[in-house]
Amino acid sequence: MNKKRNKGESHSTRPATLMPPSWVPYRPEEIEIIIENLAKKGYGPSMIGVILRDQFGIPLVKPYLGKKLSRILEEKNLSPPLPEDLFHLIRRAVNLRRHLEEHPKDYHSKRGLIEIESKIHRLAKYYKKTGKLPADWKYKPEEAKYLVASYAGM
Repeated sequence: MNKKRNKGESHSTRPATLMPPSWVPYRPEEIEIIIENLAKKGYGPSMIGVILRDQFGIPLVKPYLGKKLSRILEEKNLSPPLPEDLFHLIRRAVNLRRHLEEHPKDYHSKRGLIEIESKIHRLAKYYKKTGKLPADWKYKPEEAKYLVASYAGM
């Protein structure tokens, strides 16, 4: 077993400074319009960041606008109703439940489902504490199917 190998080295590095680079030809107003258009097309905050980086050459939004991308979406009432990381965990749990209906003896996946749902509960507890979720919000696996289906229609 090789314990010396570093895992997780494959990722993009963030810019060294938080100063706006000189090569970006866009003004802050134009960047906000781009963000708004991408959000209206149905892209989530992380995907908008990837598109801004890859297609428009904008490494970070905060140095240009003075606020984070999710804050801009909140101000324009375009932010998703659920935080993105929580939604993706719920989607994974729904897909895993669908798999377990077909393969009830898959015990490894059952354990994975328990771990995913515990992450959902921990994250929901955090978001309730910070006010991003209502205090009475509760994860229900039966309703999660419909939640994921409604997001897919967006």
